[in-house]
Amino acid sequence: MRYLVIFMLLAILGSLGSALFFLFRDSGNSHRMLRSLAIRVGVSLTLFIILMVSYRFGFITGKL
Repeated sequence: MRYLVIFMLLAILGSLGSALFFLFRDSGNSHRMLRSLAIRVGVSLTLFIILMVSYRFGFITGKL
């Protein structure tokens, strides 16, 4: 579970970095930047849901 969370956090940071890159490269008029930010939001929500479900079913204990 720990490695999944680390991977998802790296994916979130990578998506945020690519959005920043497209912001500067395309002068702010880019659908690629919006797509990157949408992916970041989707991955963040997925990570949140995975963490909540994992805690509910006991995969994550009180101490990490």
